[in-house]
Amino acid sequence: MPPNTTASTGQQPGKSGRKKGRKARLIVFVLVLALIGGVAYGAYWSVSTVRASFPQTKGSITLEGLSGPVDVKRDGYGIPQLYASSDEDLFMAQGYVQAQDRFYEMDVRRHMTSGRLSEMFGESQVETDEFLRTLGWDRVAKEEYEKKLSPATKKYLDAYAKGVNAYLEGKDGAEISLEYAALGFTNDYRPGAWKPVDSLAWLKAMAWDLRGNMQDEIDRALLTSRLGPEQIADLYPAYPYSRNKPVVQEGQYNELTGTYESGGAGTGDGTGTDPGTGVGTDPGAGTGTVDPGTGVEGASGAGTGDGTAGTADGTAGTGSGLEGQLAGLQQVLQDLPTAVGVNGDGIGSNSWVVSGKHTITGEPLLANDPHLSPALPSVWYQMGLHCRSVSAKCQFAGLPGVIIGHNADAALTNS
Repeated sequence: MPPNTTASTGQQPGKSGRKKGRKARLIVFVLVLALIGGVAYGAYWSVSTVRASFPQTKGSITLEGLSGPVDVKRDGYGIPQLYASSDEDLFMAQGYVQAQDRFYEMDVRRHMTSGRLSEMFGESQVETDEFLRTLGWDRVAKEEYEKKLSPATKKYLDAYAKGVNAYLEGKDGAEISLEYAALGFTNDYRPGAWKPVDSLAWLKAMAWDLRGNMQDEIDRALLTSRLGPEQIADLYPAYPYSRNKPVVQEGQYNELTGTYESGGAGTGDGTGTDPGTGVGTDPGAGTGTVDPGTGVEGASGAGTGDGTAGTADGTAGTGSGLEGQLAGLQQVLQDLPTAVGVNGDGIGSNSWVVSGKHTITGEPLLANDPHLSPALPSVWYQMGLHCRSVSAKCQFAGLPGVIIGHNADAALTNS
């Protein structure tokens, strides 16, 4: 007989398989729950973070420093209209409301004007900061604030800064603007208090944006080593002052009487006599000239270390050092970010007036066409400032007052 054997029931492998199946389903279930929870939390975090910095448009806010109530009303386009009983209250409220809407933009711009972009964006901005600090916008703004501004102007700048800082008080980065939440992933930057000088420095950046033909001047100077004055004049012709004369050629504004007085020494023909001076290393010195018929300064000559002088007709000597510096500056300008880099064609501003003789209302029309570099958000910030019966409309974020706008009696432009 065969040896005794114990028959298998055949059920053990089946139980093991079912246990493995239940475990796999449990793992999948947990993963699905985790995925749904992660998506839900991410959606909540995203929505809450985005909404955290939305401006308050309803209710009341108490600001220390206001002498009276200020009403802030937003129209159907979200444009704020401010109503105050004093100029200081108006500008303080302006600072608060602009910071609500555009503080990140204001913060980036003040870091740009002071050459501190690397504080926000890291090592990639160090060279840009070096160039911006060389320009010295922040330094000049501080000097103007301390030595040149009137007490009234300082008062308004101070009131605006108080309003901005009232908005910043007690808020972390994400509560101020969504972009700070994104910056928090890469560094621990925290916005600092706003200073009156921060507003002034932005005017220097705007002047830089409107600098016109800096690149052309560098290109023309570099061409002096290869071309003569006549060839350069063909490439860069003088402005035709005799054909396009200024509308107002004589007269001046009298500050004592507050009126415009006709007459004066100005001729408006664009002539000039100041000589251009070349750059040379000691002991050589080059000298350029100015065409007295056009007032256009010729290219400066350049001396070399051995005393070789630049030529008097404005062509360059053997100043390879100067050419190297200009070429280096040209490269720096090309590498700058768009916000502070070389401006494009057509940058500038103009304005024109239509006499009331040609309008239906009989009142004159003032048109202003500011050709500024495109930006996102726009450099312009629409806002209505109303103090009693006086009001105005349009300004830069980061500055108190009005740049372009109108009140009940007059229109303002800035070209």
